[in-house]
Amino acid sequence: MAFTTDMPGGQQIAETSTVKQHPLGTIVKGWDPTYGHAEFIYLLGIGSTVVGTPVTYDAVTHQTALAAVGTNLPRRVAFAMSANVASQYGWYQISGMCVASKSASICCVAGAAVAVKTTGLISKTGSGKEISGALVAATASAATGRITVLLSVDRPHMQGRVT
Repeated sequence: MAFTTDMPGGQQIAETSTVKQHPLGTIVKGWDPTYGHAEFIYLLGIGSTVVGTPVTYDAVTHQTALAAVGTNLPRRVAFAMSANVASQYGWYQISGMCVASKSASICCVAGAAVAVKTTGLISKTGSGKEISGALVAATASAATGRITVLLSVDRPHMQGRVT
């Protein structure tokens, strides 16, 4: 993915930085020749993040956390565009066609709802556990190792009331 923006200067979408280059919470629009238009939010990273990691984030502090497994957890979700680890700054995708990490053992079919598992995303697993605003856009195999799935996302969030 080579998302470009009309933002002059500053940190590129796929880069991570030890220096804050934009106000936290900044939202920009980008475009990729394969995936089309998308939106990204600038956030503070968390350990164990790789490209495509689903994270939740706080709308006030802009701190991320690895997306939690559970029922009715009212949190916003975004997907890392870089290996943006703790105390670093980077962009996270919040709309458009998104390449996300998924569990290596689960096959996701096109049109399926997605939920969070400790190792990434899986297909819908039960009431209250899904990510609202995210659907599988293309079927992903059940290959081994770190694999990804193409999602269509629109300001996703865990089920439950998001304030």
